[in-house]
Amino acid sequence: MTYASPLLARHGAVAALGPDEGVAAHYGDPMREQRALAHGSAAVDLSYRGVVTVAGPDRLSWLTTLSSQQVTGLRPGDSSELLLLSIQGRIEFDARIMDDGERAWLLVEAGEAEGLATWLTSMKFMLRVEVTDESERWGVLASTRRLESLDAFGPHAAALVWADPWPHVAPGGYSYAAVDDAHHPGLDRPWFEHVVERSRLADAIEALEADGVGLAGTMASEALRIAAWRPRWGLETDERTIPHELDLLRTAVHLSKGCYKGQETIARVHNLGHPPRRLTLLQLDGSTHTLPAAGSPVVAAGGAGDATRPLGRVTSAALHYEMGPIALAVLKRSVDPDAALVVHGEAEGEEYAAAQEPIVAPDAGQVVGRPTGLLRRNA
Repeated sequence: MTYASPLLARHGAVAALGPDEGVAAHYGDPMREQRALAHGSAAVDLSYRGVVTVAGPDRLSWLTTLSSQQVTGLRPGDSSELLLLSIQGRIEFDARIMDDGERAWLLVEAGEAEGLATWLTSMKFMLRVEVTDESERWGVLASTRRLESLDAFGPHAAALVWADPWPHVAPGGYSYAAVDDAHHPGLDRPWFEHVVERSRLADAIEALEADGVGLAGTMASEALRIAAWRPRWGLETDERTIPHELDLLRTAVHLSKGCYKGQETIARVHNLGHPPRRLTLLQLDGSTHTLPAAGSPVVAAGGAGDATRPLGRVTSAALHYEMGPIALAVLKRSVDPDAALVVHGEAEGEEYAAAQEPIVAPDAGQVVGRPTGLLRRNA
């Protein structure tokens, strides 16, 4: 059954498409909404998101054995991120995790929830865990600050808030960024996801508005996410994606833990190899007044013959209220970070000149024996 948020009935609401279907792309003024969200005076309806819970005394140790992250000692109020990988180390699920003392809450994209709950259930064996897909009951309202007005609408009439660890390097993690941590643009986008009851969304928004917090659509949240270099499952990922390519060793992988599916690829690429692709930010020419669609090919500027072959693809694009048109793209590692690029649009002859701002350093990986530099770990 297709989900439709009750907030789509709000005046001016324009429905989002694609992965954000079910909520509003904007409420009539996308740039104003984006500024308000950036400044902490707006919230975004992400109630279409998937919510999976895991109850039982073995839940955290069990999730640790299955995933890329160490969550055994996760305390109520803590937030983390974990990946479930294939044998080849490719990303299958990317979950935001927190625990309330009784249940672990996994917040995922809408397209992940059913498959994640089914897979986790198949891995229970004799352990004391109980997996439930709670997506029809619970949703998410997000903002760039903690919203105390939403405390009354949480699972226990109390706060259940996931604080994004990005862009800090989590314990056991490692930075692949092409800039030092003090200059990472993600620092300008703190991010908090509040679990609220779907049936009480309208009441929750009324409580926010009484405190001077308005509504922003997903066009606003996506622009801020892209500017913060934050990858998103289903957009920046495909069937071949390994965590190194998106700098997800930073927040979602604990390099000192072992015995999980995909671990060999994580260790081999990190220690001895290089990720085959790398995430980059593209500053786009805004003269066309449009944006390239996800999947648009990226080629070398002025290329001819073989030089017109795609070097990668756009994964997300948005109009930022300060930076103008920007996009995330996954490129081949061999692409010169100083090369001028062109994005081919959907219409014939539609092109966007693009300048790179590397996110994952071209020489990321192969840390054994290499001198210390911009790539660094958090013990």
